[in-house]
Amino acid sequence: MSTRTLPPPPPPAEVRCWPDREALLADRAKAMAELHRLSIGVPRLLLLWLLACGLAVGWGLVGAALKTFEESRPDALSALFGVIFACTAAGFLIPTGIVMGLGVRRDKTVRERLTQWSSLDRDPTNDARFRSPGVSLCWFVPSFLLCTLGLWLSFATPATAERGQETYADVTMLMGLGLILWLTGLLGIAKAVSHFRWAVRLVTAVPVSAGDGGHR
Repeated sequence: MSTRTLPPPPPPAEVRCWPDREALLADRAKAMAELHRLSIGVPRLLLLWLLACGLAVGWGLVGAALKTFEESRPDALSALFGVIFACTAAGFLIPTGIVMGLGVRRDKTVRERLTQWSSLDRDPTNDARFRSPGVSLCWFVPSFLLCTLGLWLSFATPATAERGQETYADVTMLMGLGLILWLTGLLGIAKAVSHFRWAVRLVTAVPVSAGDGGHR
């Protein structure tokens, strides 16, 4: 998740040394293509879902541990299994949460650099390929559905739980799963909306450096 693999930001205005506008546009297009792929490519969406699955598995193990402690307090062997479930859950939740947090920070860096490169100049003919409306929909629609399902689980589970049928462990597990789905969907929606807003600016914005020393 290191930023070392990302294209660097454009050089400061005072040290830019492109020989002509064509060279600037070529470097701009190359950097934007790589940053666009790293930002909203389908593999990034699949990675987000994979991490969400890891969180869901970990939280399911937390629910199993809670249920074990809740149903078998006198049984030392069952309690031992509960501890094992809890440790295994931590093995899923902690690394997955760290990777997801690093991914969010990396996405922020990618978005900042993409904005910096795109603001250097305008190239409408070549920039049209970066709009990617189909990929944006692939991010938005499933993410919206995940948000809806997550909110429903989070609110409907405690509202419909009946004493004697659902245990506290069951309710906690389903509410936690709903929260994971909601957060995953929210990240996907934020990515799709952010890309849409950037694509609109890419088409309508006036370049900040095309006429005032963007290349020398």
